[in-house]
Amino acid sequence: MKPRINYMEEAPELVKLIRQLEMYKKQTGFDEKLIELIKIRASQLNNCAFCINMHTKDARKLGETEQRIYCLSAWQETNFYSEEERAALELTEAVTKIGENGVPEDVYQTVRQYFNEKQYIDLVALIITINCWNRLSIANNNVPE
Repeated sequence: MKPRINYMEEAPELVKLIRQLEMYKKQTGFDEKLIELIKIRASQLNNCAFCINMHTKDARKLGETEQRIYCLSAWQETNFYSEEERAALELTEAVTKIGENGVPEDVYQTVRQYFNEKQYIDLVALIITINCWNRLSIANNNVPE
């Protein structure tokens, strides 16, 4: 696959705006490993190899285990993730595939067991941000290094 357009060069204002969204994650107070799990899972669902490659490396640097990274695509079938992480991953799937069923009430209620209203919005913002990067990357045929 041949990359199409270098959006970093052609649309620096857009990249700056998305990076500002990315910087918001630091204000959320979420564990960095959880943030990386969200990014990896959304990227898997979107088939964004560029972002999967990037965020699995980032997760490893944070001390995430190979086992949890490798099994993330089948997280529901394991007991490797906490209930809080499972709720966030379920929300990640719902928001990433929002056109299919929206965010079902049971998913919302599960997330709210572990996260308050502000944290729920912050999770959605994190998921939106990685989905933005995924779509920009896929649309421009970005390939992993």
